[in-house]
Amino acid sequence: MRPLKLCFTGACGICFLALLLAGCSTAHHRNSADREAYGLISGAERQVLGQTNAFTIDTRYSARDPDTILPAEIIDDRSATNSRKLTIEQALELAVQNSREYQTRKEQLYLTALSLTTATHQFAPIFTHSTDAGFEGTVGGPHGMGANTRLSVSKLLKTGGNLSLTLANDLFRWYAGPAAPAQRNTARNIVSVNLVQPLLRGFGVNDPAVENLTQAERNLVYAIREYSQFQDQFAVGIVDDYFQLLQIRSDLRNSYTNYLRRVETTRYTEARSVDRASPLDVEDVRFQELQARISYVNTVTLYLNRLDAFKLTLGLPVGETIYLDDTPLQVVDQAGPIPADISREAAFRLATERHATLLNAVDEFEDAKRQIRLAADRFKPRLDLTGSASLASDAPTDLTEFDIDNLSYSGGFILQLPLETLPQRNAYRQTLIRFEQAIRTLGLTLDNFKQRINGSLRTLEQQRLNILSRQAALKSAERRLASVMILFQAGRREVRDVREAQDNLIEAQNAITASIVNYLQARLQLLLDIGVMETDTERFWLGDPLTPILQPDMRGAGPLDMPRDEIIPPNQFLEPAP
Repeated sequence: MRPLKLCFTGACGICFLALLLAGCSTAHHRNSADREAYGLISGAERQVLGQTNAFTIDTRYSARDPDTILPAEIIDDRSATNSRKLTIEQALELAVQNSREYQTRKEQLYLTALSLTTATHQFAPIFTHSTDAGFEGTVGGPHGMGANTRLSVSKLLKTGGNLSLTLANDLFRWYAGPAAPAQRNTARNIVSVNLVQPLLRGFGVNDPAVENLTQAERNLVYAIREYSQFQDQFAVGIVDDYFQLLQIRSDLRNSYTNYLRRVETTRYTEARSVDRASPLDVEDVRFQELQARISYVNTVTLYLNRLDAFKLTLGLPVGETIYLDDTPLQVVDQAGPIPADISREAAFRLATERHATLLNAVDEFEDAKRQIRLAADRFKPRLDLTGSASLASDAPTDLTEFDIDNLSYSGGFILQLPLETLPQRNAYRQTLIRFEQAIRTLGLTLDNFKQRINGSLRTLEQQRLNILSRQAALKSAERRLASVMILFQAGRREVRDVREAQDNLIEAQNAITASIVNYLQARLQLLLDIGVMETDTERFWLGDPLTPILQPDMRGAGPLDMPRDEIIPPNQFLEPAP
């Protein structure tokens, strides 16, 4: 048989490459991780969302050496005292760039993808290398030195098996002393291949490593959905915060106007105290003036505190001075309540088809069901097919040639009967209980969403009806105050009447702004709960993504229905229909 030549130059080259990779810069490893993780995220986005978006977790500090980033720099950065006027669009842009919460959610998605690279790598060829070197001898006797090198590659198979290849080189050479003949020098090379393949327990999808990969892939899908949902929720949250601040700004202006009215009333009453107003009337209006002053100062404090909290949400230094744009509130007021003409049954059905949380809940239910199959597989006998082959070098000092006649091989089966199954029994019973828990969890999640959707629809209709009532109430309060002031100046009304009319006016002014903002927030939350929110469109808070997808059978009255905007008797809500 002709000897088989197998040169260890390739093995030495691989060893050299391994040493070279070990010395690669940390930047190389970081870039390698980024490429793989970003690639997985992009592919999962295309699969789950039908599109990909630019994604990176890099910040302005990411490219810098951590040793160059000192606490003093962070302190200086957070001590900024810039001043800017902030539109709602700019607030959204700044929040995406600077928000700590937003950055954390991006990093969570990245880490999920990074975990998948670990699970995937288990099924890639895994190279390992080791070299042991040393020497031995006696005083005055022969001295020797040797080296043992192992280069192996192993691969997990999707069938649950493991295939490995090992190249080994053992070298020992005597180099001094009277008992150091050349024939005692030894060199031996070995090539071996081993295969273990389960045939019953742990075969294919029931293999733990295959299951880990499956779950890691599903976890990335869940993370993509959650991140997409978070992006919409985050954008809506910024818009909600902005409009709440605009509401407080409106209250602040109303409060100041009310204070000026009280000052004017006080001066007028004091002037009349010479001949017409009593001292008690003067003290009454002075007290109301001071109450209006307190209310104004309290509203200013509330606004500034909420503004600081908004800066934290945006990731801006609290020391910055920002001014908001009132235009969005005026536009929303002019646009009026945008309707959501959808029945609660249709809204819930849309949510089960579109909302990330519900989609994940259904898939996690399937995960729990899959664990039952895996636990049941542990009751099977362990039957493994094994095979191995090895080839050693023929000549003691030959480093390059193998004789194929020296090939040795073996094969067979290993059977392990499950004689002791108590751990498997308990594990299986636990998976059944967890599956029952998963049924309840999924049912509760669905019920909670149905409750949220019903609540959003009720709140939407409630605020719409309140807007209509409060618009009429505001006009009534304005007319009443004007009439009371005329009659008061004519001596036909008391100071108490003026005070009550002024109180009613500021209450009506603040209430209508609150209803407008509450309606907007309820509508945005409804769109989020249904899963149709489109925050990547311009001025999405004014958009209507629901109407284009509504079919005739999806329209209907909400859970709080007042036909023709007329108040109906309570029996409809308290008693069953006849």
